Amino acid sequence: MPKRLVIYTDGGSRGNPGPSGIGVVVCDENGETVRNVSKYIGETTNNVAEYTALIYGLQEALILRADEVIINCDSELMVKQVKKEYRVKDKGLKPLSGQVEHLLSGFSKYEINHIDRSLNKGADRLADKAVGEESLF
Repeated sequence: MPKRLVIYTDGGSRGNPGPSGIGVVVCDENGETVRNVSKYIGETTNNVAEYTALIYGLQEALILRADEVIINCDSELMVKQVKKEYRVKDKGLKPLSGQVEHLLSGFSKYEINHIDRSLNKGADRLADKAVGEESLF
């Protein structure tokens, strides 16, 4: 039976660009959290933070040996770009988009969904925490 994980990702920036962080929640099929990631990623844009969060989430799923992933993000732009509904025009996002494509090829099946921000509170909290902790230094 294939191992399926559900990934929630969020990237946030205080200012655009500004201090940025990512949040990732990886859950098993029963909705139990198996991994959390909260990381400050420096000064960047919100879109770069969103892509970086997705990259971290996919890497975690590969480390956990998932065969299938269901990805939930509140960035409509990124979801539509990953689904090839929108082209990636921004030069800064193109390499990140390529990395996402490469990581997705490691799964037998994937699904990516745009969800309302209210359904992404765990990842959002982790991204905010990462930015907040960095501002303490």
